[in-house]
Amino acid sequence: MIPNTITGVSTMEAKQRTILQQEREVKADPEVPEKPIRRRFTAEYKLRILRLVDDCTEPGSIGALLRREGLYSSHLTMWRRQRERGALDGLQPKKRGRKADERNPLLPEVERLRKENEQLTKRLKQAELIIEVQKKVSQVLEIPLETPERSEGA
Repeated sequence: MIPNTITGVSTMEAKQRTILQQEREVKADPEVPEKPIRRRFTAEYKLRILRLVDDCTEPGSIGALLRREGLYSSHLTMWRRQRERGALDGLQPKKRGRKADERNPLLPEVERLRKENEQLTKRLKQAELIIEVQKKVSQVLEIPLETPERSEGA
């Protein structure tokens, strides 16, 4: 180590100082981001971690694995339940948000019948109104209305 005549610092120390300054500049910003990014794990990754956890035999090895992977024990609990429910199917990430409505195949038919029922109801009310007017006109004009005789089968 040869000291620099001007500053009294060796070239090795100067290099170390510049490296430390660069490391300080590279360090992450301590500010919390506005919206954190949600981590998503693939089914293969979950199964691999569960296999590694199952292979851990020494005390503290599971904790070391979790720290190394940046996981929580709740992840293991949830993934184990998913694995018990249905291997890879249970480990696939679920789509977040509102569930899509499953269309009922009979819905168009129901809607058509509903409209037809409304139309027939309107026609029935109109026919009843016409009959009422005919009855009143016959009463005013004193015309007797003939009622059809009922058959024995009805």
